[in-house]
Amino acid sequence: MSTPTGPDVAGGADPVVLVAHGSRDPRAAEATRALARAVSAARPGVEVWPSWLDHTEPGPTEVLRGLAVAGHRRAVLVPLLLTAAYHRRVDIPAAVAAATQSGPPLAVRVADVLGPSDGTVDPALLAGLRRRLDEVCPGRFDALVLAAAGTRDARARGSVGRVADALGVEFGVPSRVSYASAAPPETGVAVSRLRAAGARRVAVVGYFLAPGLFHDAVAEAARAAGAVAVSAPLTDAPELADLVLRRVDDRSGRVVVPAG
Repeated sequence: MSTPTGPDVAGGADPVVLVAHGSRDPRAAEATRALARAVSAARPGVEVWPSWLDHTEPGPTEVLRGLAVAGHRRAVLVPLLLTAAYHRRVDIPAAVAAATQSGPPLAVRVADVLGPSDGTVDPALLAGLRRRLDEVCPGRFDALVLAAAGTRDARARGSVGRVADALGVEFGVPSRVSYASAAPPETGVAVSRLRAAGARRVAVVGYFLAPGLFHDAVAEAARAAGAVAVSAPLTDAPELADLVLRRVDDRSGRVVVPAG
């Protein structure tokens, strides 16, 4: 499949549509809007539109259809997801297909998720996680837990493990993974196991893009188990905005959905 070669609206850059999971917690939607503003500020002249798969409007289908009606011929969609699990494999392709089945022609290039999808952990992701940890734990710690939302997808859990391993190497400490749901171990259990093995200062890195009930639960469980610090979600960290733009610019192996 190929991308149309004609000019877009006013000869400008292709608009970027960010697609977040969505949450009933209003803090999550505001975090996505803040990231959209950060991406837009990092690349002036590019339209950046936030959207959500659930709980918050607009959805990606609505945003893509609006861009087509406005005269755009192409768009880039970036999944604000840390693993390539169900939402990336099913929900996002369905939303793109619905947007391109009728109306003015629009070609949509779907970028990779923000977490490692090919075995490689992007340095910008690690830098963003490190920023958030440094904000709450500037001192020494001797072990860390990467706390993620959780998934039943084994390949997705493997990608979370690669991030934990990379962080462990970067900080030079033992690292473990934990999950807020869908898979063991729970964060408090992971912290307790490291402490039982001799770690005195265990830090927890929140592997979340936005605040919400899962991050709240992780933080509570971690502190109850004796963790010295729990980092905040990435939200609009400069490194995350940079990572989004790296996904926008990287065309290798991406899926292009042609018009009509």
